[in-house]
Amino acid sequence: MGVFGGGRPNPGRIFMKSSKRLLAMSVAVSAFVGLTAVDGARANEDLAKLSKNPANWSMQAGDFANQRYSALKQITVANAGKLHPVWSFSTGVLRGHEGGPLVIGDVMYVHTPFPNKVFALDLNDNGRVIWSYEPKQDPEVIPVMCCDTVNRGVAYGDGKIILAQADTKVVALDAKTGKEVWKVTNGDPKKGETSTSAPFIVKDKVIVGISGGEFGVQGRLTAYSLKDGKLVWKAFSTGPDDQILFDDKTTALGKPVGKDSSIKTWQGDQWKTGGGATWGWYSYDPKLNLVYYGSGNPSTWNPVQRPGENKWSMTIFARDADTGVAKWVYQMTPHDEWDYDGINEMILADTKVNGKETKALVHFDRNGFAYVLDRVTGELLQANKFDPIVNWATGVDLKTGLPDRVKKYSTEAGGEDHNTKGICPAALGVKDQQPASFDPQNHMFYVPTNHICMDYEPFKVSYTAGQPFVGSTVNMYPPPGENHLGNFIAYDVNKGKIAWSDPELFSVWSGALSTAGGVVYYGTLEGYLKAVDAKTGKLLYKYKTPSGIIGNVNAYEHKGKQYIAVLSGLGGWAGIGMAAGLSGDAEGLGAVGAYRSLANYTQLGGVLTVFGIDN
Repeated sequence: MGVFGGGRPNPGRIFMKSSKRLLAMSVAVSAFVGLTAVDGARANEDLAKLSKNPANWSMQAGDFANQRYSALKQITVANAGKLHPVWSFSTGVLRGHEGGPLVIGDVMYVHTPFPNKVFALDLNDNGRVIWSYEPKQDPEVIPVMCCDTVNRGVAYGDGKIILAQADTKVVALDAKTGKEVWKVTNGDPKKGETSTSAPFIVKDKVIVGISGGEFGVQGRLTAYSLKDGKLVWKAFSTGPDDQILFDDKTTALGKPVGKDSSIKTWQGDQWKTGGGATWGWYSYDPKLNLVYYGSGNPSTWNPVQRPGENKWSMTIFARDADTGVAKWVYQMTPHDEWDYDGINEMILADTKVNGKETKALVHFDRNGFAYVLDRVTGELLQANKFDPIVNWATGVDLKTGLPDRVKKYSTEAGGEDHNTKGICPAALGVKDQQPASFDPQNHMFYVPTNHICMDYEPFKVSYTAGQPFVGSTVNMYPPPGENHLGNFIAYDVNKGKIAWSDPELFSVWSGALSTAGGVVYYGTLEGYLKAVDAKTGKLLYKYKTPSGIIGNVNAYEHKGKQYIAVLSGLGGWAGIGMAAGLSGDAEGLGAVGAYRSLANYTQLGGVLTVFGIDN
C-alpha cells in the first residue's frame, strides 16, 4: 500500500477476428487522415492542420492553445435536448479514467488508467477494435502513484500514437498497427517518479512531464525526438540555473531572475527533493515558439520543514520549444502551505482583458485565483478569485505578484502538529487538473470547480526515496453553511468575475467543452454528461453514464454528423476512496471523508460513451 493503496485493474475484453473484419480494418486504416509518416520538420504543421479541421480531435485539448473548443455546430441550444447515446465501449479497466479519446479521420484512440491500454477503434463500425496495446509494467508502480492510477491520454504526431506509461516509459506506437516504434525511460518509480500526464507534441518533439511531488521528486519537463525518442532537452523546476535552464534573459514580472534564483530560496540541498512536478497540461504558441505549463507543490507538505520561497515550485513557465530555456516565469504561491499545485492548464486566448485586446495566458489555479498574464512578456494583468469562499489570501498584488495572505489560515504559523481549521479552498483547490474551456465566439471561459474547505495539520517527516514525503494530515468538507462540493461556472476575463454559476452536489472533475453551437458540456462525479446553454448555464440535456465522470468531453464529426464523446470511470483524487478501497476520513490525502457519499450514486467502471442527435 502506498499513499492511496493499490490493486490491479481488471483485464480487458478479448475480441474475435474474422476475415471479413480484417477486410473492414484495412478499409478503415486506409481512411486515416494524415497518418502517413512525415519528417520531423513537418510534423507540427500536419498536426496544426488536423486540429483546424473540427471533424478531428487530434490533441487532448483540441488545439495547441488548450482552448477545448469545437467549431462544430450541428448540436445547438435548440436541439441539444435530442441528444442520446449512439454507441459505447468498455475499456475493461477499473479506477479513474481521466483525459479523453483522440479522433483522427475514421479512427478513435482510447486510453485507460494502469495498465495503460490503448485501443484504436473503427468509427465506421461503432467502435470495433482495429488494434489494442497493453504494455508490460511492474504492478509495484501502483503504490507510488499519488492520486489514483490515472492517465490523461495519448498524443498523436508523425503517424505515431505517444503514450506515457505509469512506470515513466514513453512509447511511440505506429498509428496504423499499434506496433512499438521506439521506447524510452523518463524516470525511476523506485524514487517515486511516475507518469500520469498526457504527452504533448510540439514541432518535432514529444514533451513529457513527471509526477511524484508527494514522494520528493525533483520535478522537470523533458523533450524527446518524435522521430526516434532521443533526448533533446530537460528542464528542472528547482535547482541551479544549468538544470532549470535559465539564462541572463530569463525574467519574472519583467525583471531578471538573477543567478541561481532557485537554490537561494531553499535550505541547503532541499531543492533536490523539492517537488515542483509537472503532471498537468501543456500549451504552445507557434508564433512565439513558447511552451507554457505549471509546476506543482514543493515537497514536503509541511511548510515548517522547508523555509524560503521554494522557487520554482507553483510556477508558470514559458520556455523556448527548441532549447527549453525559460523566457519568463511567475510564481503564484511562494512557500506554499496548502498543496496548491500550479499544474492546471494555461489557456492561450487573444481576448479583451480590462478592456484592452491582449495576447493572454489564462490560468485558473488551485489556490482559487484566476490569473491573467501577457503571454509574450509574463506581465501580470489580473488575479481574481473565481470562488467567493477563498480565504487564505485576500488578493494578489499585481506589481509584486505576491498574495496578500491571511495569517489565521497559515498552516505554518502554529508550527508542527497544529491543526489549522477552516481553510478555503482545500488542497484539491478551487480547480484541480480538470481543464476549463474558452469560447472564442463569446470570449467566455467555462470552468469546472471544487467548492470545498479543509483542516490541515503538518507534522515532521523524513525523506526516503520511494516513500511518501507528505508530512500533513488533511480533512475536507463543504464550506460552512453549504451542502454542495462543486460548481460549473462561466467566467468573464474582461470583467474579471463570474458570469453565471451552476451548483453541483459533488466537485466537477471532468474537463469542459464549448462549441460553436452555443452548447457547453461537462461531466459529474455521479456520472451525468450534461449539456448547458453557453449564455445562461441552463440545463439542456443530461444522461447518466455507467460510472462517475472525471474524463474530458470531446467533439468530432464522422460522415457529416457531429458527436460528443466522454470517458466515464470513477477515480482520481476525488474518487480515490472507492477506487482504492479506502475508508478513513483523512485517507486519500483528505479526500475520502469529503466524498464518502459518492458510493450512493455510482460505482467503478471504465466506459466510453458516444452521443449524437438524429437528423
